[in-house]
Amino acid sequence: MTQIGAVQSWWLGVTLQLILAGVLLQGFAAAQTTAAMRPEKGIYVVSSSNGTACLLASMGLQLNITFNSVSQNMTVRNIVNLQPNVTKSSGSCDADTASLRLSTDAEKTNLTFFFSLNTTSNKYHLSNVSLSAAWPDMKEPVSADNSSLDFLRGTLGFSYMCREQQTLTVSPDLSINTFQVQVQPFGVSGDQFGAAEECQLDEDDMLIPIIVGAALAGLVLIVLLAYLIGRKRSHAGYQTI
Repeated sequence: MTQIGAVQSWWLGVTLQLILAGVLLQGFAAAQTTAAMRPEKGIYVVSSSNGTACLLASMGLQLNITFNSVSQNMTVRNIVNLQPNVTKSSGSCDADTASLRLSTDAEKTNLTFFFSLNTTSNKYHLSNVSLSAAWPDMKEPVSADNSSLDFLRGTLGFSYMCREQQTLTVSPDLSINTFQVQVQPFGVSGDQFGAAEECQLDEDDMLIPIIVGAALAGLVLIVLLAYLIGRKRSHAGYQTI
């Protein structure tokens, strides 16, 4: 194979890699923008006995519930988005515990989040989730409760934020998908979230397009250098003797 042919083969290989990287980047962008099933984000506030906000939450919630279906006469897994406009919020705040209760469908669905604060480390987390649901298609009501959870970890005085979808597994029959979460169950000042501590998912998500973009830029540079080397050698091969 001649030098020019080798350069051309190299250029072809690099071009194919460049095309593949572009396809991967487009796929990544499509995955980020596909949100047909995403629930609407709701804003929920729990007030203390003196009327001041003590817990703030902004998030979209999606329930994944397994139950015995009357209409299908079998066990099914249903995905249901919580609609903020028909959801009532309530709750309570204490020195080291706080709760957010969400009720919808005329009390047919009750979802409660319990947060705990470690007063030594000043760290909080979602420690318990409780659900009761009695939907028309259920043969019997469904209930789930897990008091040993460790999700949505944050620092006192700061809010926890995660833009990416997360799945909180509560029990074999219940998991909760969260979207664009920002929550602060302790140390609320006024009615505004404190400075946000972002989740690891968001940090990883920021790295992916940076890495892909850097790879694309590197491939473009390689293609350009290969082209310039090929042109130089091509002209050198045709010099007059």
